[in-house]
Amino acid sequence: MIDHLNVPVSDFEKSKAFYGKALAPIGYTLLMEFPASATRHSDVAGFGEPSKPDFWIVRGTLSGQSIHVAFRVNSRALVDAFHRAAIAAGGRDNGAPGLRPHYHQDYYGAFVLDPDGHNIEAVCHAPE
Repeated sequence: MIDHLNVPVSDFEKSKAFYGKALAPIGYTLLMEFPASATRHSDVAGFGEPSKPDFWIVRGTLSGQSIHVAFRVNSRALVDAFHRAAIAAGGRDNGAPGLRPHYHQDYYGAFVLDPDGHNIEAVCHAPE
């Protein structure tokens, strides 16, 4: 089981605002934030469901490779809401909400590129 994940971002404040808005519909909020002086490395911000952040953004230099992160949600309506919120927050559409039967018959997902081009997804595996 994964406890948490760090994603590097080039513009910390812009990404923090993006994720705050994009993840709100699925119940994620900004739960913790630490400056580089506290981490001895970089500014970090942790998002998650109260009270445990599991998705962290880290101010840093990008390696040139984008990351794909998928957030599992319990309904297709939440996938739709994530996509709308992420686009409104400045994300770029990378796959509108819909079924992806090539993965499995009930795979319903939506994809958005964050400010750094990371592929962020919300997915529901439950039948409608």
